[in-house]
Amino acid sequence: MLKLLSLTTSVVLIAAFSAAADEKRLDNPQSELVPVESVNWGYLNPLRGDKSPGAANLWGDRTIDSATGMLVRFKPGFSSPAHIHNISYRGIVIKGLMHNDDPNAELDWMATGSFWTQPAGQNHITAAKAETNLIYLEIDEGPYLVKPSKAQFNNGEHSLNLHSDNMVWFNSDELTSLDSKNVTLTPLWQKQNQQGVLVKLDAGFNGQLTSERGSLRAVLISGELNYRSVEHSEAKQIEAGSYFSSVAGFKHQLKTEGGAIVYVRFNNKLQISEQ
Repeated sequence: MLKLLSLTTSVVLIAAFSAAADEKRLDNPQSELVPVESVNWGYLNPLRGDKSPGAANLWGDRTIDSATGMLVRFKPGFSSPAHIHNISYRGIVIKGLMHNDDPNAELDWMATGSFWTQPAGQNHITAAKAETNLIYLEIDEGPYLVKPSKAQFNNGEHSLNLHSDNMVWFNSDELTSLDSKNVTLTPLWQKQNQQGVLVKLDAGFNGQLTSERGSLRAVLISGELNYRSVEHSEAKQIEAGSYFSSVAGFKHQLKTEGGAIVYVRFNNKLQISEQ
């Protein structure tokens, strides 16, 4: 059973920290903030050079045996040759229009907020249509490699294309307690003690996000957020593609004027409290 989210409408304030406690946190950071404008870009498939999509690790390292989350950007009109990957991945569209399917499938464009999975060994193509095309791509193991179609194999998984228009957003169900009128979510995947959800923060949301135990990794998929925390006391306006993370119990203060969608990967229980 999924236990995804616990929300309260009570006012939640960051507890006052002593100077010594603040100093200790800063000496041993509990969080990370990576604005999209500061990421370091390379190539998703270095062997193809500038014919390859650009790629930037947000966390992990896609070149080794490591779970990794990365940004991938595609030029207008990009269409890959048919190929496979050695490992499975998940993708979420941040900007533009993306297609990912069997080489013989009809083009079916996915817009911002759409989600897909690509099983290891399955033959497919990836294409991009808009002027600006950006996705978040996540793997649970590495390295991330591109191989020719002749190497295809069946790993027993099935691909999924979930268009943003077809997503169902929950404010309450038997698996989740959602008590705020300004927050809804849609669960995307669960694997052992890890799970991933899209969280929609409506216009005017002002509150905090934290995980009860384990790690939390979040990527802003759409909209803008005013971000701050005990380790980033000066408010920072972040745009789609930006990333933040933390260890258990760390509080991320989030505020949005126009609304935002955030992808969150976490262990155990996720908590969002609105002020």
